[in-house]
Amino acid sequence: MEEFERSTSSGKTKTIYVSTVISIALVLLMTGLLGLILVHAKNLSKYVKENIVLNIIVNEGAKEVDVTALQKQLDANPYVLKTQYVSKELAARNLTKDLGEDFVDFLGYNPLLSSIDVYLKADYANNASIQTFTATVNKNPLVKEVVYQKSLIDMVNQNIKGIGLVILAFASILLIIAVALINNTIRLAIYSQRFLIKSMQLVGATKNFIRKPFLTYGVLHGLLGGLIAVILLLLTLYFAQQQVPEMIILRDWFEFSLVFIGVIGIGVLISGLSTYFAVSKFLRLKIYDLYK
Repeated sequence: MEEFERSTSSGKTKTIYVSTVISIALVLLMTGLLGLILVHAKNLSKYVKENIVLNIIVNEGAKEVDVTALQKQLDANPYVLKTQYVSKELAARNLTKDLGEDFVDFLGYNPLLSSIDVYLKADYANNASIQTFTATVNKNPLVKEVVYQKSLIDMVNQNIKGIGLVILAFASILLIIAVALINNTIRLAIYSQRFLIKSMQLVGATKNFIRKPFLTYGVLHGLLGGLIAVILLLLTLYFAQQQVPEMIILRDWFEFSLVFIGVIGIGVLISGLSTYFAVSKFLRLKIYDLYK
């Protein structure tokens, strides 16, 4: 009879532990998914900003060696990510391709000018920085003008800022919900062990002695839940990139690793703290309060 009761109690305890780990893993998976969304949104924002092009139109008759020197100066500018020289012949071919007909044959000459396409670093892809940059570039006698779409840059920055605020607010709310869910899961698991806690206390065990095994299991559950969530996140990334191959341009394994470490850290921290406070609560209760 004692062996049956012991096996039944052991089975219930294992069931509680398994359900706790699964619950923590699912909550952390939800948190991790939002973290990956934040990373992809950040990388998408950077990608869009770094593909905004400024066309530096070169004066007619400028020597190619001088244009090459100008391009090297631009490459050395801290604002600039990369540059690309577009000769007037290449510009004509590109425009002919876009128009679908050879306008040079129609006009009898090529009216286009050589240019240098400049792509700025994401931090400087805003109108204030661009105005500072163009003011410096326009001082060069080789430069005829700098052409860019000011309204497009404003729209891009405003949209990115708005979307970023929405995602950040949603992430904050979700993090609070995740903390509450994990805390409630741990509290319920400890609640099922309240009589064991009180029994240990009645036979003379110190509070730290009683807390230690529960804290060990609590941290372990958080760690296991975090690892399961990370595995599921990796599978999600794999299948998402299989379905949308273009997502590879947004891939950043360093930032993904930070998300994974954060997921595991949140699981361990919340699980450990929740276990500590839940056990402490039942240690303070009187025996008759356990039945309430």
